[in-house]
Amino acid sequence: MRIAVVWNNNRTGVINRFGQLRSQYHEREMVESVASALQEGGHETLLCEGDKEMLATLERFMPPDPQTGPSGFVFNMAYGIQGECRLTHVPAMLEMAGIPYTGSSPLGHGLALDKVITKRLIRDAGVPTPNFRVMRRGTESTHNLRFPVVVKPRHEYNSVGLQLVREPAQLRQAVEVIVTQYAQDALVEEYIEGREIYVALLGNGEPEVLSLVERDFGDRTTRLYTWEDKENIAVAAPQEICPAQIASELAMTLGNISIAAFGACECRDYARVDLRIDLTGRPFVLEINSMPAIGLHSAYVLAATNAGNSFSTLVNRIIDIAHMRYFGIGIP
Repeated sequence: MRIAVVWNNNRTGVINRFGQLRSQYHEREMVESVASALQEGGHETLLCEGDKEMLATLERFMPPDPQTGPSGFVFNMAYGIQGECRLTHVPAMLEMAGIPYTGSSPLGHGLALDKVITKRLIRDAGVPTPNFRVMRRGTESTHNLRFPVVVKPRHEYNSVGLQLVREPAQLRQAVEVIVTQYAQDALVEEYIEGREIYVALLGNGEPEVLSLVERDFGDRTTRLYTWEDKENIAVAAPQEICPAQIASELAMTLGNISIAAFGACECRDYARVDLRIDLTGRPFVLEINSMPAIGLHSAYVLAATNAGNSFSTLVNRIIDIAHMRYFGIGIP
């Protein structure tokens, strides 16, 4: 089958410069590794920019067939270029053009990208999440929030803008930094001291829970995984442990609440849920990543390979799961 791997490599394919630019992107090596895995699965691949030329490029690569329908598929790895809810842009274009693709819909990405809506949805579904407030000035009442608190932009990802605030006197400045730099609300939530666990999910309906991954902070005083850590700016980034050493009953609980969060946020095909387990053993969902990185050294791939999948197998399972969702059968 013809499969286009759509991503955002540059920011030139727009009509105007307008709104917030993206803060996250995939490295070419990661995208090419996905294309190579698809080629190992017997597919013809194309790397395609997710910009204003995308639909014309895809139409040439996978011309429509009036008899059989779509002649190709998109493996979506596009974070978007600029504006609000950037993860929704390429899926929305593909929906409009009638091209099947992997991963969440515009709705799923939009819900997961809005951390406040995510928390409200999962809380309504009975999933525990830290207490929180939404702020624009930092002088609003914190009501019953307990310090320290984590302050972060409402609509960003990749830990961009993440701050730990230990005292109420520091809150106003932290909120103003978010509002000024990112032009959006600040999410202020209670900091959960304890273990940080990632739950990788694969599939739809009742998705498979892959091996649990723990973020090991060692003796760091600030036990947060920041944007600086992810960009290798920190001197010693926290390490990952897989499988996480967690009792079977608690592991089952983590899997169940992660699946509930996946469903509440309308995610599809694959996702990663980030949790904290407090010092008494209670789990809390922090957020859900509707398009987790699938680089060879990412937490999601670590969870999948520990569960018995090679990288190539994982990539081809994702495309097969998406094909099943659209057409009711796996890829022939």
